[in-house]
Amino acid sequence: MAEIPPQAIAEARVGLGIPDERFPHHVAIIMDGNGRWASGRGLPRTMGHSEGGKVVRKIITESARLGLEALTLYSFSIENWSRPQDEVNALMHLYADYLVSERPMLMRNNVRLRHLGQREGLPESVLLELDRSLEISSSNTGMWLNLALNYGGRAELTKAVRAIASEAAKGKIAPEKIDEQVISDSLDTAGLPDPDLLIRTAGEMRVSNFLLWQVSYAEFYVTETLWPDFDEKSFVEAIHAFANRHRRFGGLEKTDS
Repeated sequence: MAEIPPQAIAEARVGLGIPDERFPHHVAIIMDGNGRWASGRGLPRTMGHSEGGKVVRKIITESARLGLEALTLYSFSIENWSRPQDEVNALMHLYADYLVSERPMLMRNNVRLRHLGQREGLPESVLLELDRSLEISSSNTGMWLNLALNYGGRAELTKAVRAIASEAAKGKIAPEKIDEQVISDSLDTAGLPDPDLLIRTAGEMRVSNFLLWQVSYAEFYVTETLWPDFDEKSFVEAIHAFANRHRRFGGLEKTDS
């Protein structure tokens, strides 16, 4: 584990010209466009996913350098199982390999890995490497990297409701005591701040069943850039756009009438 010095993070932020109070704590990304990137070049879709994996490494490293508290990546949704079987198989192979190859990067940047989503259905090879990466990075103290793998927002909420209902049935919590915090504490992201910024690549204007509870007040940033073409500069542009937004959370600013 190699901690990133606070002074280095401060200098990196100063270089962007963004004050700390306008910097996002938690960024979530819907990484879209791998298949279109490959198809547009006459390549197999799996090549797009492979190139997209290289971008993931860049964005994780840049996020840690800038001192983000959390980065959440939508990697594979529950709905993605409906894709052609050969593409799904290739993706699972890529995930297993990636979890192994990127462990040095996680440790070098003091990143803690967390899995969002269902374990059921994932191949044993992926679960084995996922658990190993979770274990190895558990002693790190820096940024949380939340990997949404076999994830669906509705499924996450359903699981949370069942858990709360079970506690209520046992008499451990009274129904009138169930509030927003209780629900948040029952989600896969328990203990983390909600995303301030949600980035989606490839121009699609939808949430796609991603962090349905958590993104209630997130700022959306949609770019036409396909994920394999997204880079550190693109990421910084999204952060700058976020910093220039006026977040009202349903209220009014003094200048509003």
